[in-house]
Parts: sequence; structure tokens; C-alpha cells
Amino acid sequence: MKLETTYQSNNYPIFVERNALKQLHQYLEPYKDVVLIVDAEVNKLWENVLSFITTDYDAHKIVVPSGENTKTLSFYGETIESLLSKHLTRDTCLIAVGGGATGDFTGFLAATLLRGVDFIQVPTTILAHDSSVGGKVGINSQYGKNLIGAFYRPKAVIYDLNFLDSLPYSEVISGYAEVYKHALLNDQAPVTTLENQYKNSESLYQLTDIEYYIYKGIETKLNIIIQDEKESNVRKYLNLGHTFGHAVEYYHKIPHGHAIMIGLIYQFIVSNKQLNNNFDIQHFINYLNALDYPLNLIKDFNFNILYNLMLSDKKNDSEGVQMVLLEDFGKPVVQHVNKKVHEQAFEVLQSYFK
Repeated sequence: MKLETTYQSNNYPIFVERNALKQLHQYLEPYKDVVLIVDAEVNKLWENVLSFITTDYDAHKIVVPSGENTKTLSFYGETIESLLSKHLTRDTCLIAVGGGATGDFTGFLAATLLRGVDFIQVPTTILAHDSSVGGKVGINSQYGKNLIGAFYRPKAVIYDLNFLDSLPYSEVISGYAEVYKHALLNDQAPVTTLENQYKNSESLYQLTDIEYYIYKGIETKLNIIIQDEKESNVRKYLNLGHTFGHAVEYYHKIPHGHAIMIGLIYQFIVSNKQLNNNFDIQHFINYLNALDYPLNLIKDFNFNILYNLMLSDKKNDSEGVQMVLLEDFGKPVVQHVNKKVHEQAFEVLQSYFK
């Protein structure tokens, strides 16, 4: 399966298929230098499969820590100085092989190395079906997640579904959060279809037909970012569940998708309060429990800590915290939510876990 962006210029293809790595050859031939930046765990499991990049293209190879530990200013500084020591020119392509953190980090390196070199995304997780598309790259700050970054498009996204075969279940449910989010942004029917397809942890772990849902998730994201690449309006919808979720992820150091699913529950509660909706919160909690999301830690959350982190969210303006809320399935809006509503919603959230 192949998708392609439809900007006025500088478009890039997105391959979603098994054995997609073979597509790399057509994109690497022109470059003087190639740099492979690969997640440590992926390198351990897939080194033989990836070896053609270093042998066929004499690529430099940098193995980076798994997860968000990569996305720090100190590691960024260390890595970019290492790249500069190789006397690279702008005729260079970086290849990000790993999950969302590896892609974010490599993309930011590419955007800033020599004021910009090319890069290719090779996502290896379900979660990265979201982060590898759309050209958002960056690293974290002591003040919050992804606060240092750029909009910088890859030359291609090559999503080889073979990588999914080695995912632990914790990574499966992390990635599924973004698949589920994309369904929520569409309509109730795709949400119901997903819930029927993956009723519990056993069925989700099988990943039956996951390529279809990944494709639909990417398609949903493309339909939004083509309208608004720089997140001035509708692209904000893609942050559904992320205002609270990012705060949880940053403070409690849990996987991105685990936190985003909690953020989605919180969003439903806020939506019920602010928009007078009647979303069935217990239904979503029951579903996420069936999939083994770590919801029990909610009882230990501290409102003031998480609220202060929400205040650093990139969508905010002078009026305060903005959230993406669902008026209904497939009908997102962006609204300011005052502290009192947040306090009430937080109390309701914790009440389900006492």
C-alpha cells in the first residue's frame, strides 16, 4: 500500500507493507553520505536485516537509546557534534529506524544539521504510524514534552510491517492508542469496528488486520495535515487526548500511548462537563481495562503537578489551557478549559479508581 502527501510541492511517499525496506534503495542512491540512526532494541533484534544499509551504502551507524531518553538536549548536542566530526556535507541523508522517539530525534537532527539535510523515516512500531507522518520533529525540555522542535518533512516514510512481529505487548497498546484516536476523529462507526475487532488483550496482541487500521490512521492524519501543516487550526485536532496525556507521560514516565489513552478518558470527562455531553465514561474504562492499559496508577495522580504541566502545552495562548474536545464522535473542537473545570474533571477521573 502506498500513500502520498498532496502539498503544493516537496511531497513524500508513505509505503505501508511487508518487506517495504526494499524501497530504501531508490531513495539512497543519490547521496554522498548516509547515516543510519537506529534504536538500540531494534538494532539488537534486526541488525542482520538492516546490515545492507551499512554495507551497500557505507553508512555511518549510530545506535541510540530506546524511548524518550534519546530526546534530550544533552544527547542531541553529543550526537550532532559526533555527526559534524565526520565532515558531512548537505549531500547527506539520515535514516531513522525505530519508534516515534527515534524518528522525532533524527528528524530534529536533520532539520538542524548544516541548516538542513534530508532524512527518511523507517518506523518500527505501531505508535510511529502517527509520529512518522506529518513532519513534526523535536526533543523534550525540562519544562515539557516536544517543546523544542521544527516542522520538517521527510523524503519518504518506509513502514515495513515485518518490524511489528517483534513488538512486546506494552508497545502494541502504546501504538493502538493513536489508532483508536484516529478512529475517534472520524466517526462512531470506525470506533465500534475497532472495539469489535480487538475486544481484549488477547485479540489485540494477535494484530489481525492491523495493517488496514494503520493505513486508515495514516490516511486520517494526512487528510488533516494537508489542510494545516503548521498547526494553526485543524491540525490541533490530532492532539486529542494529548494535553492531559503528555503531562501524565512526562511526569510519570510511562509509554506515550498508555498516557494518551488516559488522556482520552480525561477528555471525555471534560467534554461532558464543558459541552454538556453524555459520553459513557465507564464504557471506555471497561474497554481499556480489557486491553490491560495501566489505569490503576490514576489513583496516585496529583492534580497540581499535572495541571502545571498542562500549562506548558504548545496549544495554549494568553487565555490559558486549550484542549481538543469531542462534541461527538468525529466532531472535534478546540476550546479553552478553565482551572475549575479541570479540577472537577480530575476529581471525576480519580473517582472511578478509588
